[in-house]
Amino acid sequence: MTKAEKVEFVIHELERLYPNTPVPLNHKDPFTLLVAVVLSAQCTDERVNQITPLLFAVADNPYDMAKMTVEEIAAIIRPCGLVPMKSKGIHSFSNTIVNEYNGQVPASFEALEAMPSVGHKTASVVMSQAFGVHAFPVDTHIHRLMFRWGFSNGKSVDKTERDAKRLFARELWNKLHLQIIFYGREYSPARGWDLNRDFITAQIGRKSEINKWATQQKGKAKASLKKARR
Repeated sequence: MTKAEKVEFVIHELERLYPNTPVPLNHKDPFTLLVAVVLSAQCTDERVNQITPLLFAVADNPYDMAKMTVEEIAAIIRPCGLVPMKSKGIHSFSNTIVNEYNGQVPASFEALEAMPSVGHKTASVVMSQAFGVHAFPVDTHIHRLMFRWGFSNGKSVDKTERDAKRLFARELWNKLHLQIIFYGREYSPARGWDLNRDFITAQIGRKSEINKWATQQKGKAKASLKKARR
């Protein structure tokens, strides 16, 4: 297949598997989404969704969040990890939203990325899912799959994002980035990767990745055989 044909194959298969793409993080508006995305750094979406109801029961808007102390926020979000950074960031950007944006999360990459604890990926998720602005947030799943599929060289997240935006039509970005995440979790994880299940990579994947997987399987088979003969 040519690269263009591979891109079309990926788009077709992901749409077949995931015609609906609900945002994995529970939220009700741009502010609660922003908080949830910040909490999701190095934390599973499942755990974030367990913690945010507790936090939002106390403060589900920037005004109430700004009234909380950093320590009060930290006590609630502790299971999500990176507590000092996240609690200070949430408290600080809540104040910024109240004082500089009349309590409304700004629909601007520049404004979002200027806030504490809000990097480009977080801003991209909020712009994409809360405001419908075309963006392609790159998380670990997308970074991994873009490399496995031979669509990017894996040197940096920024490079992966540029390649994704170049390869895929702009109108697909907001849905497609979620579809790739869903596929990565279900079929092409970092750990326990099984190429027999990962049919997209098996069909179009980078040869070095496929060969590496095959070599690992041979090694496991030899180890099992050696153990059985003892």
